Amino acid sequence: MEEVSNKQILLKNYVNGFPKESDMELIISTIKLKVQEDSNTVLLKNLYLSCDPYMRPRMKKTEGSYTDSFTPGSPIVGFGVAKVVDSAHPKFKKDDLVWGITGWEEYSIIKVPESLFRIHNTDVPLSYYTGILGMPGITAYGGFYELCSPKKGETVYVSAASGAVGQLVGQFAKLVGCYVVGSAGSKEKVELLKNKFGFDEAFNYKEEQDLSAALKRYFPDGIDIYFENVGGKMLDAVLLNMRLHGRIAVCGFISQYNLEQSEGVHNLFCLISKRLRMQGFLAVDYFPLYQKFVEMVTPHIKEGKVKYVEDITEGIESAPGALVGLFSGRNVGKQLVLVSRE
Repeated sequence: MEEVSNKQILLKNYVNGFPKESDMELIISTIKLKVQEDSNTVLLKNLYLSCDPYMRPRMKKTEGSYTDSFTPGSPIVGFGVAKVVDSAHPKFKKDDLVWGITGWEEYSIIKVPESLFRIHNTDVPLSYYTGILGMPGITAYGGFYELCSPKKGETVYVSAASGAVGQLVGQFAKLVGCYVVGSAGSKEKVELLKNKFGFDEAFNYKEEQDLSAALKRYFPDGIDIYFENVGGKMLDAVLLNMRLHGRIAVCGFISQYNLEQSEGVHNLFCLISKRLRMQGFLAVDYFPLYQKFVEMVTPHIKEGKVKYVEDITEGIESAPGALVGLFSGRNVGKQLVLVSRE
């Protein structure tokens, strides 16, 4: 039974405040390239690992969350793309390509393979299954189409718009025929939104003294749909600028993840006065619609109507830096790590 070395990225201890690369460590263990025949498990060789904002809350001790905290001293886990090395599960066979939850390591044993998605379409980059054809894609699809029910001519605002999810929401909104504005944290990202992704307008929120006034400038008649990725002061400003019967899809609060004490939101009375609907959601809520989503988006990808920008670092050693960089906005587009080229 062949045994190989296995580089792994562990979380050292729970993290308070802004995460650092030193909160994680690289170790080298060994792993047998065979699973027990009656175990129902699958052994994966990881090809790409996804860095996502939702991973930050998992780096601290939390209770009652929708997902468990990471375990200090154990490998970090997250979404990735992998190749099946060995399988004792009837649904998977050697050399199958899959995406889903895996470990931050070169090889992972998956004890509940039912959570993995087999990859059938390989005429797009495999890395897309960490992004546009993976968890961020179904997040954008479910939150925008299913939760917000957009209509042609409506006004749409997307915060953190150049990230893995935001860049897709904006493009989906344009496909529907909406007017779309996005915000991001650098001139480069603002240009990307307008020139690559086709947003009608975009602005750098760091250059705005008054976020509410900035939104009023771009939405003089108000916002019908807000796709929320940021929280805090941005949400407060948006609430003041929503139109009657507007919809807010709450995907994430990245501005709050590194704070010891979360900021309060002061303008919630707008939910009543404007008769707004604000709803949180998780990607997994829409996993049952994954095939429907793929059938919708794949032709648009092939025709060049939906574009996707990735920020790829190479080598599992680069994973801690890539993850930490998310929270200072260092990445441009979807952040992922290339572990192996097969």
